[in-house]
Amino acid sequence: MACNPAIRDWAAQRVWIVGASSGIGAALARELIARGARVAVSARSAAGLAAVRGAWALPLDVRDAQALEAAAGQLRAQFGGLDLVVYCAGTYAPQRATRFDLDAALAHDEINYRGALRFLNAVLPLLLEQGSGHLSLVSSVAGWRGLPQALAYGPTKAALINLAQVLYLDLRPAGLGVSVVNPGFVETPLTSGNDFAMPGLLRPEQAAARMLRGWEQGRFELHFPRRFTLWLRLLRLLPDRLYFRAVRRFTGM
Repeated sequence: MACNPAIRDWAAQRVWIVGASSGIGAALARELIARGARVAVSARSAAGLAAVRGAWALPLDVRDAQALEAAAGQLRAQFGGLDLVVYCAGTYAPQRATRFDLDAALAHDEINYRGALRFLNAVLPLLLEQGSGHLSLVSSVAGWRGLPQALAYGPTKAALINLAQVLYLDLRPAGLGVSVVNPGFVETPLTSGNDFAMPGLLRPEQAAARMLRGWEQGRFELHFPRRFTLWLRLLRLLPDRLYFRAVRRFTGM
């Protein structure tokens, strides 16, 4: 049974994607534009945004709450409202506790989680006033349970998953849709530095197509590729002792 109203008429959608200068966000913007949606894109890289042809580029830094609020105001004036807002901004660098880097850990928190809170601060008043629209947070399967090398990244993604669940409970009665996207490995600038095999690796365009399908089906949690993520979901059910043993065996860490 669907958790959210299905989104089917993409040509009628007014969309804002934050974190769209490359990777999944840029691919998603291009696919939505191809389907006729009006799309605004934001990120720090103005050059990256300019490459997303057909989108309205609003460069900003998610660490700047005022910039996000100003962009939301511009979109309200230009589009007259928003139907789909997507927080796709993120940073990732492998880290283990044996080489703990406080600055890197805090940078992950600042962009991956606190940036999402600033985004909410900018868009929630508009969505609640409308009484309609869909809010989606892009997290990761790394947020399901602890994984090696994800000391800085994983906890921020776990926080996003919990945040999306709370938002759903609060906002669905107000007429808003809420979803969380938990991709596996996707070929992006962030994953290009990984020095290990990435099972089920997808292209950004494949990830974008799966996201659109999930929203069309009204799902709350979108995870892919399922041939990989379903195994991870099974691992989540294991008792801690067995889970840790399985992770060490499969990763060698």
